[in-house]
Amino acid sequence: MWGRADRILICGCHIGDCHYQDGNTRAEKRAEAITLMLEDFGLEEERFRLEWISAPEGPKFVDVATEMTQTPKELSPNPYKS
Repeated sequence: MWGRADRILICGCHIGDCHYQDGNTRAEKRAEAITLMLEDFGLEEERFRLEWISAPEGPKFVDVATEMTQTPKELSPNPYKS
């Protein structure tokens, strides 16, 4: 059975600085599709976040992850979570 998450965070290298050449630009396009899907399902856009965070930016990752864990408390319950 698939899990049902309240929030999804995708982190990638900064644009133009990806070891996988164009992996981050592909992720950005997919993020746009995910945002549209959330809207189609009637879910808040705030449930999904794409952030560019490089390896030496540990404190930024901590800040973003902390924000992500706090936000679900402000959102309506996920109607697809049982």
